Amino acid sequence: MSKQPYAMKGLDHVVIRCIDLTSMLHFYCDVLGCTLEDEDKELGLYQVRAGDHLIDLAPVEEPMGAHGGPAPGRDGHNMDHFAIQVEPYDDDAIRAYLASHNVELGSTMIRGGAEGEGPAIYIKDPEGNTVELKGPPDPDFN
Repeated sequence: MSKQPYAMKGLDHVVIRCIDLTSMLHFYCDVLGCTLEDEDKELGLYQVRAGDHLIDLAPVEEPMGAHGGPAPGRDGHNMDHFAIQVEPYDDDAIRAYLASHNVELGSTMIRGGAEGEGPAIYIKDPEGNTVELKGPPDPDFN
């Protein structure tokens, strides 16, 4: 067996097919704090930056999103969830902030991640995709 000619560096981006681009951009940029990185209106791809990584939004009525078939909905999604690392992790402050934006809050749990086990809260974006806000590893759980 030959050795791989590359090393895994980490997650680069996720692509979410969406129905309402305006509400999705509001949620990811105005509520969660991502920044709009790039727009390719001919392709129908809108990139928002989450730290070192990208979340691509592809409206289903535009060329790229249309390639995926029917629109995602409450009964079927393009993915289970994705996680965004956040620091510092102050559960009370995060919950208060998200509640002020009418974001439905899940329970806080200790979950594994790329850097180890630590606190996480699960929320939904405007189209029902699950987003995990993942805190740094907690040495008591590693």
